[in-house]
Amino acid sequence: MNSASTIAKLKPLLKDIFNHLHANPEVGWKEYKTTEYIKGLLEDKPCKVRTFHDCTGLVAEIGNGKPVIAIRADIDGLWQEVNGEFQANHSCGHDAHMTIVLGILFTLIEDGFPNQGTFRFIFQPAEEKGNGAISLVEKGVVDDVDYLYGMHLRPIQELEYGQFAPAIRHGASWSLQGVITGEDAHGARPHLNANAIQVGSEFFQHLSNIYLDPMIPHSVKMTSFHAGGESTNIIPGNATFSVDMRAQTNEAMEALFEKVKRIATMLSDYHEVNIKLTVETCIAAAVINKEASSLMESAIIDTVGKGQLVPMITTTGGDDFHFYSIKRPTIKATMLAIGCDLEPGLHHPSMTFNYDAIEPSVEILVNALWRTVDKYFKE
Repeated sequence: MNSASTIAKLKPLLKDIFNHLHANPEVGWKEYKTTEYIKGLLEDKPCKVRTFHDCTGLVAEIGNGKPVIAIRADIDGLWQEVNGEFQANHSCGHDAHMTIVLGILFTLIEDGFPNQGTFRFIFQPAEEKGNGAISLVEKGVVDDVDYLYGMHLRPIQELEYGQFAPAIRHGASWSLQGVITGEDAHGARPHLNANAIQVGSEFFQHLSNIYLDPMIPHSVKMTSFHAGGESTNIIPGNATFSVDMRAQTNEAMEALFEKVKRIATMLSDYHEVNIKLTVETCIAAAVINKEASSLMESAIIDTVGKGQLVPMITTTGGDDFHFYSIKRPTIKATMLAIGCDLEPGLHHPSMTFNYDAIEPSVEILVNALWRTVDKYFKE
């Protein structure tokens, strides 16, 4: 089915939607206005809309019966420093993802959709927090889903504008919060306590000495450290810190975490302080379904040509999208990787990308949905 003309007609509307979303970012679990805005766009559309009494986000649905095909967009922004001021910011492309999914929904409504099959559009909160997907899983949003598709803008280092890949092999991504608890001491009496700054420095150094299988990409690094106050003659005994961990497989992540815990135990015993580690974010490595990926590959070739197809992207970044198929293993899932000349990089406060990549992304995903329905009834 050729939906290009319909998508072209929707282009001004989608541009307005993107501009609004980009100008009004909200952080995870606080996407109140974003949720209301999307809900408002759907009020006059022939679709069912479900919101949640205890969290942000919403689900829209058209069609009925099997198969149930879901399309997910993440809706939260990041909290980061932009031009010297901390604020919510869409520097990961979620504003584009929402625009694409709305474009898919509007295209199917305009062109018509199969008589058999349910299309579910998931606008998920708190992807950057790492627990938005799990929350919707627990609400039963994907219990009956057969296929699930997502998408993500890719940095120029991975894909150039116009290139697309049928899957993204994300790695596991964990963030830890650490607390060092000891006692303060006078600056003239350093023998009476363990300097929390020194403990933190040693923790940092030991992280650099962690080794895993070099054939499996992984990294671990301290990303924040806070100790001491205004009085410079006090040796601080307490501190807080954060650690970012990445690994390409879930097994490697578990091994990495065990080594970090050993460092905490060793330094705690040596310096006679308490070091507590808490896992704040836990994003699993990707589980990609071959059938879903194959359907996406065919949709890419049919829409933009084989010359624009790139094999599956492997990246050390993480995305909680993969929890849907990990928690519900019967779901066949993959993510479309979108080349859009995104630079300098994801999560950069001044991230930019070529907006023109949105139109073909909508068309590819609409194509993938039709292919999925056809395959389901041919089996």
